[in-house]
Parts: sequence; C-alpha cells; structure tokens
Amino acid sequence: MSDRAPIILWFRRDLRLSDHAALHAAAKSGRPVIPVTIRDPLVDGLGAAPKWRLGAALEVFGAALRKAGSRLILRSGEASEVLAKLVDETGARDVWWMRAYDPDAVARDKAVKAALQEKGVTAKSCAGHVLFEPWTVETGTGGYYKVYTPFWKAVRGRGVEAPLPAPGRIPAPDSWPDSEDLKDWTLGAAMNRGAAIVAPWANVGEEAAQGRLGAFMANVVDGYDASRDLPGVNGTSNLSENLTLGEISPAQCWHAGQRAREEGKKGAETFLKELVWRDFAYHLVWHTPHLLNRNWRTEWDAFGWSENADRAEVRAWKQGRTGIRFVDAGQREMYVTGRMHNRARMIVASYLTKHLMTHWRIGQAWFDDHLIDWDPASNALGWQWSAGSGPDATPYFRVFNPVTQLDRFDKDRAYVDRWIAEGQDNPAPEALSYFDAIPRRWKLDPGAPYPDPVVEPGEGRRRALAAYENRDF
Repeated sequence: MSDRAPIILWFRRDLRLSDHAALHAAAKSGRPVIPVTIRDPLVDGLGAAPKWRLGAALEVFGAALRKAGSRLILRSGEASEVLAKLVDETGARDVWWMRAYDPDAVARDKAVKAALQEKGVTAKSCAGHVLFEPWTVETGTGGYYKVYTPFWKAVRGRGVEAPLPAPGRIPAPDSWPDSEDLKDWTLGAAMNRGAAIVAPWANVGEEAAQGRLGAFMANVVDGYDASRDLPGVNGTSNLSENLTLGEISPAQCWHAGQRAREEGKKGAETFLKELVWRDFAYHLVWHTPHLLNRNWRTEWDAFGWSENADRAEVRAWKQGRTGIRFVDAGQREMYVTGRMHNRARMIVASYLTKHLMTHWRIGQAWFDDHLIDWDPASNALGWQWSAGSGPDATPYFRVFNPVTQLDRFDKDRAYVDRWIAEGQDNPAPEALSYFDAIPRRWKLDPGAPYPDPVVEPGEGRRRALAAYENRDF
C-alpha cells in the first residue's frame, strides 16, 4: 500500500476541526485527506428543522475546511455504496469516521464497515460524540445504569482526555473527486418561509459554538443553578444545537466546566451534570434501543393514551393555542427560534401527555420536526421522562401545574410576554415573528383574542390522576 494513499474522512455529526480524533490522526499521518459527507436515507429522514440546520452547518463547515486547505466532498446515496465508489475513484485504502450510538446509525455503520472490509479497505471509527462510551460505564454487577444519579456518581471522577487541537493544514490529494452542490440538496425546503425566521437565531459552526461556550463560562455559569430554570432570562448555555451536530465536542464543554468549577463558579457542577445527562441518554439508547420509539417501561403499553394526532386539543397544542400561557409560549418560541427552553419543554410535554392524555410519541414527532437542536437520544428520553413511561421518569402522578409553574419560574411574565402577542398593545417583535413563521393555512392573527384553555389545569390533573388510578398495570 502506498504511503500516499488517501484517507477518506466521513463526517456526520462531528462538524468541527478541533478535538476531532479521526481528523487529528489523519492530518498527522501526512497522507492526503478527503473529507466527505453523505446525504443518505438517515439524512433524508430528518425532520424539517433538523435538516435545515444540518444544511447551514455543512455550509459553514465546508468554508472552515477550505481555510485549512481542504474541501468537503458531497455525495448522495446509501453510505456503503457511496464510500465504495469513492474508494475506487481515489485509491483510498482507509475510511475513518466518528462513532454514533443510536440504532439506525449503528446498523448503517456496521454495514459500511463490512462492505469496506470486503474490499480490503481499513474502516476505523473513533470516539468523541459523548464523554463516556456507553459500554464503558457499568454498575457493580456489570449491567447498565437505569437511574441518572448513580450514573453521575459513577463517572463524575473519571478523567476526560484533553481536547485535541485543530490541524493547521489538512493534506490535500493531488486531485479531488467530484462533489455535488449543497444548494442542490435543498435541505431547507420543508421549512418553507419558516427558515428565514429561524435563521437569525441559529448559532452555526465551530467558531460560533466556541464563542457561545466562552460567553457562558464568563457571564452565566456562576448563577446557572437558578438561571437555567428561568425561561425569561439568558440563563443557559444554548449549546445543544452545536453539540448535536458536533460543532463543539462534549469534552471541550467538560473541560471548560471543570475550569469554572475550580475557579469557584457555583453553577459549574450543575452544568457538568447536564453534560452527563446527555451521556445518560445515549447510554440508555445503546443498551435499550427501544427507548427511541416504544415505551421503555413495557407495562405502559396498556395505558390509555390517545394516539389521535388530529384531535382539536392536540392541534391547539401544536399551534401554541391551548390557552395555557406557559405551554403556548414554549411552542411559539420553538417556531421562531428552533429551540425551546428546557423548563418550557417539561411543561409542554407534561401538558400533552397528562392534561391532554395524548401519547408521548406524538409530541416526540412534533419536536423531531421543529427543533434545530434535535438529538435522537435526548428527545426520546425527555419525552418518556415527562410521560412517566421512561427510565428514571417523573412519577405519573406528578402533574406539572402550568399556572403555578409560570408563577414560580416566570414571575414577571417576561417569557410569555416575549412570545405571546394576543392581548398586548405593543407585542414584542419575537411574538409577532411567530405569525410569520407558521403555515398560512392556520389563518392566525395577532390581533385576535387569546383563546380560553382547551383543558383547565385542575380538570386535566383530575383526569390524568383518574386514568392513573384506573390503569391496568
């Protein structure tokens, strides 16, 4: 094998140059490196907002590669077929990538590895999408963790390798294979006019992610324990959209959090715990893949949730028109920004699954389509936690009261006033942007009256508790 045989680097949810184990090793080898990304069925299966956000990320990442003397090759098709063809075109003898842990990606990657090995090509995957790979964290009896707190205690003292630097220059091949044009992929098509509304709120690319991390550590993390629960203030890191596409690594966030903790910043450990919660989600998905699409606790299969996504109550929930301000503000924030504050996510999810007695999969699918920070493991775990059907879940009889929650976490109504226009003489621009983002067929008007509750909190709680008490398990 020639020492000049190229290495193909397959980029997926790892769109960064720094702390990228596969890129670091490939650049260090001195051999030519061919970065490639593939529009395969998993990409085509993404919801509207995640797919649009991926397109924005690929554009910025491609520019970063060009600055480093390289370029991003775009191809479409089944990954195994695309990579095999690229190997034949380029003479590459190695294909490397960063590991994924959700079952669809794992199945794809196994098929790719087998096909490449059959051709005599070295297929290598590297760690980096989580802090601790799922199979490396075990209970005292050798099993996997089903509860977060023991999981946190098991990993909090573990070392996390220092982040790797970005290569100065990436060795280029003598000739580049053909590439498709990102514009022809039209990854944002399903967003329609909503793309222009969401775009200013997105923080795209590695440089932007690093700036966001630095600002959080400098200005927010000290008060993070309290501020993270207040949706009306800038009290979170907002790094979820960057972590999900690997524009920043969890290790980079971890080490920044550890430095902040050593400096005595009070909220730093809570931030570290949130990073580990993300790992916990992937730990569970690895060991129990059905978390993504079925009740993790199988006894909940007998529970009487409605699975009718077209009910009037569910349509009102999707539109942010339930008449419950905390719920509606959360949905409208998501329409305008592509994200939703975590406290609002809990309230929105609880209201759907408990007050409206609707299956969590309907809410999960809605978030799958609308979140630019969509993450398969975190979204599934969050919904099953809220519904009561998942691991370490909130008890079903714990029904969040969205009115008292608003009084507690949005006392001055900064959050709901920012996102709900109806009834205000001078609505905030963000509240009005919601009406520009939504489908025209909804025919909603900011001057219309704010709706009455589709289900009053007290009534919804009573209905949920009655269903719980009369369950068949």
